[in-house]
Amino acid sequence: MPDISLTTVVLLCVAALAAGWIDAVVGGGGLLLLPALLLGLPAGTPAAHALGTNKAVAIVGTTGAAVTYARKAPVDVRTAVRIGLAALAGSSGGAFLAAGMSTEVLKPVIMVVLLAVAAFVILRPAFGAAPAPGPATRRQFLAAIGLAGLGIGFYDGLIGPGTGTFLVLALTALLHLDLVTASATAKIVNCCTNAGALAMFAWQGAVLWQLGALMAVFNLAGAMLGARTALKRGSGFVRVVLLTVVFALVANMAYEQWVG
Repeated sequence: MPDISLTTVVLLCVAALAAGWIDAVVGGGGLLLLPALLLGLPAGTPAAHALGTNKAVAIVGTTGAAVTYARKAPVDVRTAVRIGLAALAGSSGGAFLAAGMSTEVLKPVIMVVLLAVAAFVILRPAFGAAPAPGPATRRQFLAAIGLAGLGIGFYDGLIGPGTGTFLVLALTALLHLDLVTASATAKIVNCCTNAGALAMFAWQGAVLWQLGALMAVFNLAGAMLGARTALKRGSGFVRVVLLTVVFALVANMAYEQWVG
C-alpha cells in the first residue's frame, strides 16, 4: 500500500465506484479512474504503477458488468470471445511498451481521444439507436477483430482510458449493434483486454495490489448497478451519459493541464 492519506484513499474508492457505473453504461470508466490514480498516488510514483493498478481495479468491475449483461441482454458471446482473444493479444503488447511511458505524455493523448469521441457521437445522432437488420458479414466480423480486437486492445494495454467507449463505438459501427447490445458485448471483450494488460503489468511488478483490491470492491458495485441501469433505460440514455461523461472529463483535464 503506498503512503497516501485516508482522505485520498476514500476519494479513490469513490472514483472507483463512479468509474464502475460509467464503464458499465458507456465504457470509459478509466477516463475517470486513471486520472484519479495519477493525481492520488504519491509524487514520483511511476506512471506504469497507476496503469497497472487501474487494470487490477477495472477487471473486477468489467467482469461483474459482463455477467450482468450476459444474463439479460441479447449478446453473441461466441463473437465477443473471438474478438476478445484478439484484444487480449493486443493489450499484452501495448502493456509491454507502456512501462517506460511518463505521466506527462498520457494526459494530452487522453484529451485528444476524448474530443474525437465527442465529435463522432454528436455528428451521428442516430448512431446506435437501433440494430441494423440482418447479421454482420464475414468482412465486418474480421474488421471487428482487427480494429476492436487487436487495435483497441493494443491501445488499452498502452494507455487504457476510453477503451470501453471505443469498443462500444467500434462494435456499433462495424457489427451494426444498438448501443445497449454493443455495451454488453464490449464488456466481454474488455475483460480480455484487461486480463492481457494486467498479466503484463503484474509480471513487471507494476500493480499496487492492496490499493487495487480495496478500490475493486467499489468498482464492482458501481459496475453491476450501471449495467442494470443501461438495460432498464435503453440506448437513448446511454448516448446522453456518453456525451456528458466525455465533456466533463475534457473540461476537467484541460483545467488540470493548463490552469491547475
